[in-house]
Amino acid sequence: MIRYHKISFKHALDGLFWAFKTQPNFRIHLSLSILSLVTGFLFKVSYFEFLLILFLITVGLVVETINTSLEQTTDAIDQKIRDDIRIAKDVAAGAMLIYAVGASIIALIIFIPKILKLIGYFG
Repeated sequence: MIRYHKISFKHALDGLFWAFKTQPNFRIHLSLSILSLVTGFLFKVSYFEFLLILFLITVGLVVETINTSLEQTTDAIDQKIRDDIRIAKDVAAGAMLIYAVGASIIALIIFIPKILKLIGYFG
C-alpha cells in the first residue's frame, strides 16, 4: 500500500517538473506566486490576506496544471485541427483566464491600499 502511494507521489512530482520545464505559463504563474508571497511578507499583510494569497496561488497552479493536462490529452487524441478539440482547449484556457482575472482583482484589492500607503497617498 505504501509503495503504491510512493509511486503515485513520484508520478505527480514528475508531472509537476515536466510542467515547470515545458510550460511557460506554469513558470509565469510560479514566478508571480513567489512575487506575491514576497510582496505580502514585505507589506506585512494580515493573516487572513496571507491565507487568501496562498489559496489563490494553490488554485491557480491547480487550474493551470489541469488546463495543461487537457491540452496534452487532446493533442494525443489528434494533432489535426478539429472543432471539438479546439473548443475543449479554448474552454479550458477560458477557465484559466476567468481565474487569473479574479485572482488579479483580489490581489489588487489586497496590495493597492498598501502601495498607496507606502507612497504616502493614504496617511
